[in-house]
Amino acid sequence: MTESNGKKQSKELGFKNVLRLGYVSLCTDVSTEMILGVLPLFIVRELGATALVLGLIEGVAEAINYFFRVLAGVMTDKIGRRKPLVLLGYGLSSVAKPLFAFANSWGHAFVVRVADRAGKGVRTSPRDALISDSAAKSQAGKAFGLHRSLDQVGAIVGPLLAFVVLPVVGIRGVFWLSFIPAALALVILLFFVVDTRGLAKQRSIFENAREVLNHNFVLLLLILGVFTVGAYNFSFILLKAGSLGVQEANIPLVYACLNLATVVLGLLAGMLADRVGKVPILALSYAVFLVTSVAGALLTGNPLYAFPLAFLFGSYLAISETVQRAMIPDFTKPELKGTAYALYYTLVGVGSLVSNVIFGALWTNMGPATAFQYSIATSAVGIVALIVFILRTNLKT
Repeated sequence: MTESNGKKQSKELGFKNVLRLGYVSLCTDVSTEMILGVLPLFIVRELGATALVLGLIEGVAEAINYFFRVLAGVMTDKIGRRKPLVLLGYGLSSVAKPLFAFANSWGHAFVVRVADRAGKGVRTSPRDALISDSAAKSQAGKAFGLHRSLDQVGAIVGPLLAFVVLPVVGIRGVFWLSFIPAALALVILLFFVVDTRGLAKQRSIFENAREVLNHNFVLLLLILGVFTVGAYNFSFILLKAGSLGVQEANIPLVYACLNLATVVLGLLAGMLADRVGKVPILALSYAVFLVTSVAGALLTGNPLYAFPLAFLFGSYLAISETVQRAMIPDFTKPELKGTAYALYYTLVGVGSLVSNVIFGALWTNMGPATAFQYSIATSAVGIVALIVFILRTNLKT
């Protein structure tokens, strides 16, 4: 596909395709977040896992997620298509999630969680490349912010639905009901989302990777890696809510508060990144994470503290995930976007495994405060490194 044809195709697709992908993610997140709002306490309290086991489950599941992002990212460049892999990934997750209803041990839950995350991994890199294909480069932040905000609308609706139906159908009933919005997402994706066709790359994975790994991209990946090894996931915010005294039936409300922040700030963060630069806004997200970790280490004894803590963590997610996804195409050629996302997700996947296992081990053996202190240290280093990166690249321009 020539550059002029690619620009014409991108203009024709425009934000309609981004919106449709946003609706797919919205419905999928209703399904997913119905489950995730109750899953950490289900695994710990009903299935008998420790915080260390929870960290291991989440770490391995996310590592599998990012491993498949790598494969799918490279494959989407190789075949020059996006939608088939996106559809496969959403389909796998949709089928897997209701199987939590059969779990009788944390080992069973681990298998289902891995299958669900594998589906997310298969779809994510091709979907991000499709979003990037569908919008002009100057509006990448807005496109990813719009998609993120729609995605997180589902992440608010899902926990609220779980809160409403949990007393009626129980946790396992929530797992079964999650299939309904997931099936709707597949219908929208299959019949309304438009695929893009690019030039298929016939070279090897390593040849593509070598071309993508320019000097600035390598430096950025190293900085992201330093931060990521201390970036625990949302499960520990919900676990902290439980330790603050929030009742199990009210945990979905805490999770909804977390996701509310991502809806409010996702699009705003993307638009701001387009205006002032993506790397400075990423540094801001790291600062928000640091404040969240400080609050996690210091707050005790009052269930109401869980809600501002969750909102802070959601603010960090809204800014960082929007900006990081939008900035990756800035460092590579259009036909190698999938490979660039694959390398990025490789780093994040390994870091996620390391961070959640370490954080869970510190939580179990030394207490929550020590675990949060570890993340305070790694995020501080990440902030300083990003500031140096900004100054260095500005000096070169």
